[in-house]
Amino acid sequence: MDEPVVIGLTGGIACGKSTIAKVLKRLGAVIIDADREGKVVVKKDSPAWREIVAEFGREILNPDGSINRRRLGNKVFGQPEKLKRLNSIVHPRMMDNIRDKIRYYKQKDDVPAIVLDAALLFEAKADDLVDVVWVVTVDRETQINRLMNRDKLDCKLAVQRVEAQMPVEEKIARADAVIDNMGTRRQTRERILELWAQYTKID
Repeated sequence: MDEPVVIGLTGGIACGKSTIAKVLKRLGAVIIDADREGKVVVKKDSPAWREIVAEFGREILNPDGSINRRRLGNKVFGQPEKLKRLNSIVHPRMMDNIRDKIRYYKQKDDVPAIVLDAALLFEAKADDLVDVVWVVTVDRETQINRLMNRDKLDCKLAVQRVEAQMPVEEKIARADAVIDNMGTRRQTRERILELWAQYTKID
C-alpha cells in the first residue's frame, strides 16, 4: 500500500484550524497537534522547561511548577527577540517528536492521511515534514474577535499575537490549497471533502 499523504494544516491564530482538523479526523486522518506536542516538550523538569525558566524567570510558573502559558505569552509577544529565543528552545524538540510520530503512522496500513495541525508550520520549518500544505483563512477582524473571545484578551494583545505570526498572505503564497473559513459550515465541509478527494489519491 502507498504511504499516507502528510498534510500540513496551518493558518493564522484563531482561524478555525482545529475545527477543520476534527472533520479530517472523522474522514479517517490521523491528527498530530503541534500545540499539544509543544506542551509535552515543556513539561515540568524537562530540558526545555529548565531552559525556559532560566531564560524568562520563575514568575512564569504556576504553583505546581508548570509553565503558565499566558504569563509566558505576555513576556514574548510584541518582543520579537524574546519570541525568537523561546521558539529556538521549543521548536527543535517539538519537531523531533512530530517527525517520530509521522514516521510511526506512515507504517500503518489503515491511515489514508496524516494531518499536522500547526499554526507555526512555516515558522518552525515543519513544512519540510509534509507533502502538501493547506492554509485556513478568515479575515483579520474575525480573527482578532475570535482570539479576544477565545483567550480573553484585550484588542491590543490580540493584535500583537496576530502580528507575531507570518502574514497570512505569505502563507497562502506558499500553500498548495486554501480553505476559506468565512462561509457556512457546509461550505467549509464541502471544500474539505473536495481537497480530501484530490490529495488523498497522491501516489
